[in-house]
Amino acid sequence: MNDKVLKVLKDNIWSIATFSEQEANVVPVGFRKVSDDGTLIIGDIMLDTTMKNIQANGKIAVSAYDPKSSEGYQIKGNAVYLTEGAIVDTLRTVAIEKFNGAVAVKGAVVITPEKVIVTTPGPDNKKEIND
Repeated sequence: MNDKVLKVLKDNIWSIATFSEQEANVVPVGFRKVSDDGTLIIGDIMLDTTMKNIQANGKIAVSAYDPKSSEGYQIKGNAVYLTEGAIVDTLRTVAIEKFNGAVAVKGAVVITPEKVIVTTPGPDNKKEIND
């Protein structure tokens, strides 16, 4: 992902979309990060339907945009749901520090991006970014 996409992802809330045979599910997430290798990571605090959908088909879409500039991107990819391991341990520690123990991390959604699509209004809207 290029620096412009990374900045929008790092500085703004994400909406994530998953689906099952029964229905689509979209939720905002604020407890998230972009790893150094471009993998997207979300801490599961209240993602029950999201987790079930990921376990059913492994597909996810992430949308993030800057409300001031309207610059935005959609990332489509594969997701796995983890309940243990180093990523989950780190998220649990961060949640304890950040939220003073008020919420608990149940797991992590780890997203491997396959496509990055521009959602910014204008001539590049819907353009796929290949870098």
